Amino acid sequence: MEMRYYHSATLLANGEVLLAGGCCNGSTGLSSAQLFDPSTDTFKTTGALVTGRYRHTATALRDGRVLIAGGFSANGALSSAELYDPNTGTFTATGSMSTPRIGHTATLLDDGRVLIAGGNASTKPLGTAELYDPATGTFTAAAHPMYTPRAFFTATLMKSGKVLLAGGSQGLKNPAALAEVFDPVAGTFTKTTKMTTDRMNQTATLLNNGLVLVAGGRVLGLSDLDAAELYDPATNKFTPTGVMTAARFDHTATLLRDGRVLIAGGAPGVDSAELYDPAKGTFSKTPLPMTTGRFRQTATLLADGEVLIAGGSGSPGSGGSAELFRP
Repeated sequence: MEMRYYHSATLLANGEVLLAGGCCNGSTGLSSAQLFDPSTDTFKTTGALVTGRYRHTATALRDGRVLIAGGFSANGALSSAELYDPNTGTFTATGSMSTPRIGHTATLLDDGRVLIAGGNASTKPLGTAELYDPATGTFTAAAHPMYTPRAFFTATLMKSGKVLLAGGSQGLKNPAALAEVFDPVAGTFTKTTKMTTDRMNQTATLLNNGLVLVAGGRVLGLSDLDAAELYDPATNKFTPTGVMTAARFDHTATLLRDGRVLIAGGAPGVDSAELYDPAKGTFSKTPLPMTTGRFRQTATLLADGEVLIAGGSGSPGSGGSAELFRP
């Protein structure tokens, strides 16, 4: 595969994975995109992005297209967005966001719209959110602002259809323990109890039991975390759970078919991986480490239950390599 990190990876309806953009061609971001075919374990080139970008979001829409939004380029943070059509293998421009965003989140809602929240326009975290409507190709401002401005946080669609927004940066090197819930029906943000730990650059994974696993990240002073916690929407509270086998941030977390969560890589180029067992509330190392240390990579659950881990940085050559985890 082509060398890339801070890219996006999206599972398509046909089982292929779209890897788009990433860092770096100088400071402009990559405009190239590739498709991974699980049937042959090979990568092939597809159409180029309209705008080279990295640290953007990518969201698979109900109609099979992929929404690429925001990110960073040579000119700074981007407000532009584009759509990838798997049928034609091309990217085309769509409506732009109201403001440039990097470090934001994009969440597909049950009604087919996409919630774009937070991020940085420059150095100051944003407290605004907007909704993308695939039917009109436009973004509209959310009826209410977020409870708190934040960037580099997580957004998780829960079984209720509401979205949990947790942690993130509220300023330079200033992680937060604050969390809030977005209600798509009311269009409102409501704060929850705080997380047990301030954190940014963490992962958040919806478990089969409806709880949300929040793992790793960075705390004040930017030291790495091995702590994890669970959010229970029934009680609106966070509680600690098992401790990871390694402190990590900019890692990936993937819900497997058996309900466990694969935690892989992380800064500064960790090659270890571990599994979280919700039944026991514990983390344990995988039998073997990854083939190379990497962070800023992507991890995508494939149709056969395997996980494609692609790109990243940390070890020499990691950005141009990929590997498969077989549960």
